Amino acid sequence: MSSTPTDARLMDGSGLARRLVEETAARAADLTRRTGTPPCLATVLVGEDPASVTYVRMKRARCEKAGIRSRHVELPATTTTAELVATLEGLSNDPEVHGILLQHPAGPGIDERAAFEAIAPEKDVDGVTFSSFATMSFGLPGFVSCTPGGIMRLLDAYGVDPAGKRAVVVGRSAILGKPAGMMLLARNATVTYCHSHTADLSAAVREADILVAAVGRPRFIKGEDIKPGAVVVDAGYNPGNVGDVDFDTAVTRAGLITPVPGGVGPMTIAVLLAQTVDAAERQLA
Repeated sequence: MSSTPTDARLMDGSGLARRLVEETAARAADLTRRTGTPPCLATVLVGEDPASVTYVRMKRARCEKAGIRSRHVELPATTTTAELVATLEGLSNDPEVHGILLQHPAGPGIDERAAFEAIAPEKDVDGVTFSSFATMSFGLPGFVSCTPGGIMRLLDAYGVDPAGKRAVVVGRSAILGKPAGMMLLARNATVTYCHSHTADLSAAVREADILVAAVGRPRFIKGEDIKPGAVVVDAGYNPGNVGDVDFDTAVTRAGLITPVPGGVGPMTIAVLLAQTVDAAERQLA
């Protein structure tokens, strides 16, 4: 079956991300003119995982295009949790650094939660700390997890109001599934979390007016389970440019759907850059 959509409209994350980065670049330039200090994002990479190295390189390149200075810290794979925490605390205390990104996964020997909590909340532009999760859950000022933040911006751009709708989030990671559900709940959706232990996942998916697939398994969500006219947000990215949703079938049933690639992915980086400038504006005010 062709992947050309018949009924569903594609949610163009690439286009929306490009506009957001342009706005962010203008804000960064204005802040630099006013204060003499460009926004600075510090990226921390433990080890040499090829995918992580590629992601960090891409994020640094996007920083440069947006007028954001990047500082890259590379640590060996043998780095201990205590050493990583010390590095992150040092960056948190450095007034020249406005945002901090720890590339994850940080490695099997690292207590990732302890590392995240070493990031000062005012510099947590990736939205990974307990503090950020609490503020986003309560709808208070702070930084959101970047991928869920990008998802919400996509929904807004396409006129999708979650209020009163049934939202199903498949996945419960601390930086994607859980915060996505909390952000939808804050917008008055009725939210159901599903995961690997959910009995009869298909039945839950069939009830979804808004479906967020964030389980990390290729084509895990069957297209025939999509409710006709539903909004499908595929936050999965698997080898071969394949998402978590069986796109070819889902596109014939959904009303709106994100492609993979070109949907959620570009929005994640765009939100990271926007939040870095937010952080710099607050710290340099």
